[in-house]
Amino acid sequence: MTAPKLRFREFYNDWLANNLGEVCSHFQSGKSITSKNINDSHGFPVYGGNGLRGFTDTFTHEGKFVLVGRQGALCGNVNLVDGINYISEHAIAIQANTDNSTDLLAYWLDKMKLNRFSEASAQPGLAVKKLVKFKIILPTLKEQTKIASFLSSVDDKIAQLTQEHELLSEYKKGMMQQLFSQKIRFQADDGSAFEDWKNTRLGKACSHFQSGKSITAKDISDSGSFPVYGGNGLRGFTDQFTHEGEFILVGRQGALCGNVNLVDGPNYISEHAIAIQVNLENSNKWLAYWLDKMKLNRFSEASAQPGLAVNKLVRFEINLPQKEEQRKIANFLSAIDQKIDNVAAQIDQAKIWK
Repeated sequence: MTAPKLRFREFYNDWLANNLGEVCSHFQSGKSITSKNINDSHGFPVYGGNGLRGFTDTFTHEGKFVLVGRQGALCGNVNLVDGINYISEHAIAIQANTDNSTDLLAYWLDKMKLNRFSEASAQPGLAVKKLVKFKIILPTLKEQTKIASFLSSVDDKIAQLTQEHELLSEYKKGMMQQLFSQKIRFQADDGSAFEDWKNTRLGKACSHFQSGKSITAKDISDSGSFPVYGGNGLRGFTDQFTHEGEFILVGRQGALCGNVNLVDGPNYISEHAIAIQVNLENSNKWLAYWLDKMKLNRFSEASAQPGLAVNKLVRFEINLPQKEEQRKIANFLSAIDQKIDNVAAQIDQAKIWK
């Protein structure tokens, strides 16, 4: 009936249209199970609308199945499982017939964004009797298998990069702990040891420490001469600026309370951020890493709208190394951040390409 423009060169036949139910040997909701029958460690895996829920002593399905979340926030979520397992009532279990590939079916269902077809109600849900009537256009099993294998190799690459990203993030966290606790110390360029760190107040290490300036949404646009920064970084642009130079921004209100960013240049810093700049004896980059490690949202005022008070933050005690040691620590952590950002960009590119 039809065929895609991009396909593997050895295939020529048209793809054929069928109802989704016609290419499947199994297409029905899983079986109910109570929480008391699910444990954390032994038995057969229990799968629901979002993958693994735990384990139990009985099973309902054996083999490779596509699981589609059928209720609530996970409606339309797609997972592929294989083996002996228990599939709960929160998922629709789908298996292709012998003329088709369950692996390819999983990719097709994921691409369909099935939550679009959920029934309109307080609790969104997918109806099996409607899904089985969906039209699907499929090639021969051999071409299906090749497509699924190709997409699976891309998924493997994404998983590999994701693991690399997680490992780098954990490595950075561990190194920050070691560096800021002084269990690991850098040496000066001449090989000598740096002086002991000195205890002081956070405010005394800074030349600027105050909230930004109010700005209305109408004065922020998608273009303009100067960037506008708030508690979560860039908000847009405007035609005037409030600060010039390198500043640490700390989100001071709401969900972004304690969020840390480092900005440079002439810019407008809004009232949603605290603008911090160290004095000449210290490094902005080092202090940005220290503030990030501090998890400042822990110190927000208890209220309906969490917030950080400048007059309390400036009194925080801080151990400061010499500026040259600060610079070495900041450069080391910045190099790790660059690697993390590069891997994150590769993940994004791989997902877009897929």
